Amino acid sequence: MFTNFDIFYNASSSTIILMEQFHDYTMVFLTMIISFILVILVRVSTCKFSNYNFKENMNLEVIWTIIPMFILIFIAYPSLFYLYLFDLSINPTVMVKVFGAQWYWIYENFDQLEGKSYNSYPLSDIELLKSSPYKMGWRLLETDTRMVVPYLTEIQCLTTSLDVIHSFSIPDLGIKMDAIPGRLNSVSFQINGPGIHYGQCAEICGTGHSFMPICLEAV
Repeated sequence: MFTNFDIFYNASSSTIILMEQFHDYTMVFLTMIISFILVILVRVSTCKFSNYNFKENMNLEVIWTIIPMFILIFIAYPSLFYLYLFDLSINPTVMVKVFGAQWYWIYENFDQLEGKSYNSYPLSDIELLKSSPYKMGWRLLETDTRMVVPYLTEIQCLTTSLDVIHSFSIPDLGIKMDAIPGRLNSVSFQINGPGIHYGQCAEICGTGHSFMPICLEAV
């Protein structure tokens, strides 16, 4: 078993890997733009000559209109492609329904015969002291019941709420889906390996908002 809850999250699912690749791809363009602007600023600030009669240049107008247009196209195409890919659910093997409540989570696993529902509450400080030593570092994150799913399997997670708006968020899996009363939202993901992944409610839902941890175990 290993845990992924660091300052810089490890890529534990195919979704977050694609997000990191798109981030690095976009940073190439941003670095080039910032470097070009810095060079221009340095040249302008250090140049002793200036032309006050220089007012317009058609070629320059065309260049600084066409180049940003192509940059936006190169960024928009993979962005739209990844957005479509994240919403695509081909053939999920496991389906889990997540209910947000004040202030705990309810998980319902579906199999071929019946669905099993169970509540997930955060462990209190006294329960943490009585539990295994490795859980001591996960205060306000460890729960009495974990959401257990298989790894290397496409999982479809359906989220809704029983009262107010919550948000089912697990950062290192690239999951963040709102749980809205009267609405069923869906997100699909695939975990790359076994481990424990922590998250929290990412929507301010009331006084117990900080006591809605998510503990997902991939087996």
